[in-house]
Amino acid sequence: MEPVRQLENEHLGYSDTPKLASGYTVHDGTRPQMPVVDAQPDQVPSDAVVLFDGRSLEGWRNVNNGEACGWQLREDGAMEVVPGVGDIQTEKEFGSMQLHVEFMSPVVVKGQGQGRGNSGVFLMGRYEIQVLDNYENPTYPDGTVGGIYGQTPPLVNPIRKPGEWNEYDILWKAPEFNGEDLVSPAVVTVLLNGVVQHHAVTLKGPTEHKVLPGYKAHPAKGPLKLQDHGDLVRFRNIWVREL
Repeated sequence: MEPVRQLENEHLGYSDTPKLASGYTVHDGTRPQMPVVDAQPDQVPSDAVVLFDGRSLEGWRNVNNGEACGWQLREDGAMEVVPGVGDIQTEKEFGSMQLHVEFMSPVVVKGQGQGRGNSGVFLMGRYEIQVLDNYENPTYPDGTVGGIYGQTPPLVNPIRKPGEWNEYDILWKAPEFNGEDLVSPAVVTVLLNGVVQHHAVTLKGPTEHKVLPGYKAHPAKGPLKLQDHGDLVRFRNIWVREL
C-alpha cells in the first residue's frame, strides 16, 4: 500500500518540510502573518511615526536649552534653519529604524565647500549623515552630501540643484552594547533621491569633526537631530518606521 500523502493547503504552507533554526519548518503556515501596511505612492506608510508634517513644530526641542524648536515654520509646509538658534531634536527617541526626510539647499547660493547649504541628519543624536549643497561644489569626500561624516564617503553624489527638494531614505541598525562592551556596531544603508549611497556600511562610532571615531556605550535609543550650521536649509516630510 502506498503511504498516505499529507494533504496540504496551498495557501497556508506545509508541515512535513525540514525544520529551520527558528523552530519553524520550511514554508510553515503556522508562522504569524505579517501586519498589513497601507503604502500608497507619495504617502506616508500607515505604520510610520510622523515627526514633521508641515503643520506644526510640536515634538521638536532646541538642543541648547531644551525649549521650543525655534526654527521657522514656513507656509509651504517646510521648516527652515534659523541660523544661531541651534540644533533641534525630536522628543521621541528611536533605535533601529527606517527614516524618510526631505531637504532643500538654499535657493540663493552662497559660499563653497562646507560653507554651502550645510546641515546634517543625526541618527540617535550621534551619527551624522551629511546634508550639504554639493551641486557643482566639491568638498572633502567624507563630508560630501550623504557621507557618514568623517568616516565613509558616499558611493555617488545625486544631489539636485539648489532650490529643488532632495529625499533621504535611510535604513539604520542601531549599535548594541552589553554594559560597556560593544556587541555589534551600527550599520546604515542610505539612498538619496532613490540612488544608493551606502549599502550596509558599518560605522566606526559616533561621527566627529577632525577626530577618529570610537564607540562608547550609550542608550539603546536616541533622538533624531537636525543641525543648525548657519545655512538656510529647509526640511519637510519626516517620518520613521521603527524596526
